[in-house]
Amino acid sequence: MGLTKSLLTLEFVLLFVAMPTGFRFFAGRLSPIPALWAAALYCYLILRSSQGFNRQQLWNSAPLPGSLGSMLLGFAVAATLVALAVWMWRPQALFGFVRTRPLFWALVMLLYPVFSVYPQGIIYRAFMFERYRVLFPSVAWMILISAAAFAFSHIVFRNPWSVALTFVGGLLFAWRYQRTDSLLVSSLEHALYGCYMFTVGLGGLFYHGAVPMSR
Repeated sequence: MGLTKSLLTLEFVLLFVAMPTGFRFFAGRLSPIPALWAAALYCYLILRSSQGFNRQQLWNSAPLPGSLGSMLLGFAVAATLVALAVWMWRPQALFGFVRTRPLFWALVMLLYPVFSVYPQGIIYRAFMFERYRVLFPSVAWMILISAAAFAFSHIVFRNPWSVALTFVGGLLFAWRYQRTDSLLVSSLEHALYGCYMFTVGLGGLFYHGAVPMSR
């Protein structure tokens, strides 16, 4: 038997409002990664038990060849604009991570998609679209809510730019997931933009190590 709309709403608030808010105002330093993985595991187990959910969507490489062209074209435009913005306003930071810590940069490029991107995809795309479609039956609303929740989770980094940029990215990643029914494709696009943000010099906005909370 499925949950009532009231219980689904309560679950939504706990996962996507209360949890990020708790991290934002927690007194001390705490990495959100364990909580991210715990939430992803919870969402994954719910998806596995959902009879109407097609588990192939958690990977589904079939749409990838047909999506690469639009993904790379959009990324090329966005990457150019972001690089120009960093060059104009923070020229000293442009590609600073690669220049100053190349080995650590390479490690982040390898681990970030696995330990951060894919779990977020499970939570904010696969789980959200399956679990809360009864609350947000419109595709447009579902994409908007997914992006808003994804962006709100970034309040833990205590800067408005991370929230604003991830809202724009969240719209794209949610749209891509809805269009392709592939978490692989959506996560690859997410990883592409995320890795580039670290590379171009904006990684400090999205650093997910031990995050300083309220003092």
